[in-house]
Amino acid sequence: MNQGKVLFVEDEESHRRVLKKALEDEGYWVQTVETGALAQTALTESDFDVCLFDINLPDIDGLTLLKQAKESGKDASIIIVTGRNTMRNAIEAMKNGAFDYVTKPWDLEEISLLVRRAFESRKLLRDFRELKKEVRKSYEPGNMIGSSPAMQKVYKVIGQVANTDATVLILGESGTGKELVAKTVHYSSQRWDKPFTVVHCAAIPRELLESELFGHEKGSFTGALERRIGKFELAEEGTLFLDEVGDIPLELQTKLLRVLQEREFSRVGGREVFKANVRILAATNQDLERAVKEKRFREDLYFRLKVIPIHLPPLRERRGDLPLLVSHFIDKTNREMGTQVSGISPEALALLEDYSWPGNVRELENALIRAAVLSPGPILFPKDFALQAQTGPTLPEVDSLSLEEIIHRKLEDYFQRTKDVDVDNIYSLVIERVERPLIELTLKKTRGNQIRAAQMLGINRNTLRKKIVDLRINVKKEPG
Repeated sequence: MNQGKVLFVEDEESHRRVLKKALEDEGYWVQTVETGALAQTALTESDFDVCLFDINLPDIDGLTLLKQAKESGKDASIIIVTGRNTMRNAIEAMKNGAFDYVTKPWDLEEISLLVRRAFESRKLLRDFRELKKEVRKSYEPGNMIGSSPAMQKVYKVIGQVANTDATVLILGESGTGKELVAKTVHYSSQRWDKPFTVVHCAAIPRELLESELFGHEKGSFTGALERRIGKFELAEEGTLFLDEVGDIPLELQTKLLRVLQEREFSRVGGREVFKANVRILAATNQDLERAVKEKRFREDLYFRLKVIPIHLPPLRERRGDLPLLVSHFIDKTNREMGTQVSGISPEALALLEDYSWPGNVRELENALIRAAVLSPGPILFPKDFALQAQTGPTLPEVDSLSLEEIIHRKLEDYFQRTKDVDVDNIYSLVIERVERPLIELTLKKTRGNQIRAAQMLGINRNTLRKKIVDLRINVKKEPG
């Protein structure tokens, strides 16, 4: 049984004859040539799974053949054969993409095993590339659901930016599909076969986010028991997607800005500088312009991220797409969960079209999954959907609410909209956003008098000073 094609380049006839017979006995189709020029011809005329190049040839050395094969796009696994086991040969071979190298005199059993491993490696690589191609097809712009004018604008921008390295900021409410857009941009770009790496900035404790992004060296902080590679290194040559970028703390925003400007970074606690060959995509459901005005987000970082903005409309602004989305999610649920839903009644569709969908497309998908799983029949009816009651505006007038009620309702709305309900640092995030306006307004009331402000707040003056620094509050001392 033919297991694959092998090319053996060796100037000694006896070596060619012996290895050819050994590999043919194992089922390989083997071609042998004695010069580099003949090897070049063979590589042009045919595709090989495994190549063995002797370094010392009468015309072109094996390392040159290796470089030429890799530069021409050949994906054969290449083994370098050498009679001199020098460090230089080994380094050059591996640096230029050799699968391995073997020294003479070689053992036939050993080299047969090495060829088998090289062949299997190449097969795995091909299978992986085919899988990546299938994944890429899944994220082609034409596979996104929706034909509304708002979505047509999104598709147009994706098409314009995909094959560039421009930084993209994806804006939209929670559940609108920002990560799907990021994947579509990545898999439509020239980096499609390189890593797509995601960082959920809101889900990672702020004290660990820097290490998550840039990695850290062993012993750089308490608990750093070993070196860790960060997301920037993992995303090398690919795309790094910063989800909920608006939640990055101010002190880390400065470091992120430097990476975007200089295209280089260092691990936490390390001195080595790494080049950042990654494309940055970011997303947020926050109003970053407002965050800039409130000094919660750096203006220069905002403009660095917003090179190309993509605005994703909420589902309530693209209701015409709802029938297409319903059909898509029913088919998807049938495939993935074995349900047998064949359609939806007109009354049920009207119910879905009248609903405001505060959780957007994600909420719609979850509602259809629940209905499909629990429905007793193949058609979905209004009774199969458990949608939240809509009795007017989500929030009453602010003036009629206590501060506690406002915070309660804001948090309730946040947990309803976001998928990251297990945010580890939600307490500190809420406290910071309450403390900042409280201290700013108190200082304004006291015309910048910190002693009086501390008394009004009921805290120590040194505590107030520390909070002013930590929260980056600008204190203006006014006369009077």
